[in-house]
Amino acid sequence: MYNLLISLAAGLAVTLAIRFGTNVGWVGSILPGMLALGVAYFVLARRSWKQLEAIMGTVQKELMAQKFDRALQTLQGGFALAPWQFLVASQIHSQLGVLRYVRQDFAGAQPHLEKSFSRHGVARAMLAVTHYRKKDLEKARKVFDEAAKDNKKEGLVFATWAWIEEKEGNHDQAIAVLARGLKANPGDEKLKSAAQALQNDKRLKLGKIYGEQWFQFHLEKMPPQMVSPSGGRRIVYQRR
Repeated sequence: MYNLLISLAAGLAVTLAIRFGTNVGWVGSILPGMLALGVAYFVLARRSWKQLEAIMGTVQKELMAQKFDRALQTLQGGFALAPWQFLVASQIHSQLGVLRYVRQDFAGAQPHLEKSFSRHGVARAMLAVTHYRKKDLEKARKVFDEAAKDNKKEGLVFATWAWIEEKEGNHDQAIAVLARGLKANPGDEKLKSAAQALQNDKRLKLGKIYGEQWFQFHLEKMPPQMVSPSGGRRIVYQRR
């Protein structure tokens, strides 16, 4: 990545300048060089993340204005930052995947979701649901398991996984998934409500618990009162 390479070059330049421009030996030259490397990388990385933040801000405004195609184009433009900084590409893939999935472009979403940031819980859960849609429950479970490990505080990941297990008739497995989520989030009232429903042999109604966050997975139909006046779904934008 360019930011790291530039920082390494800066650190090396400082080290060599001190070593051959003064009477200081290698040991005394390396420390300032390392400091220069660290400072340079911090400044360059911060600049890249600020640029990405500005792009995401523009995307958010475009989504609020229901300009979905513009938002996709803006996100695609963000890949220009990818060669400069680690993790930028996975962040952009996460948002592209989520946006395409919410618009029910499941085929277009999957390649991006596959490359999404591991700590973007919604994107990873959507990838798991994508496998479930293709009748591959085992692959869906594998992705859910990884997502649950990397997003322990994301209750919706556990709830969505539990809903699928319950839908498939795996009642005990669904309860176990929610128990796992509650172990990581003992104060999560939404997970508690979901667990209580299953323990009482009631239907798991995640729409009432999570609202639009749940319906963005397209596993259940959104109630008419939650559909925007234009007839489309509202986009639940999530920044990471």
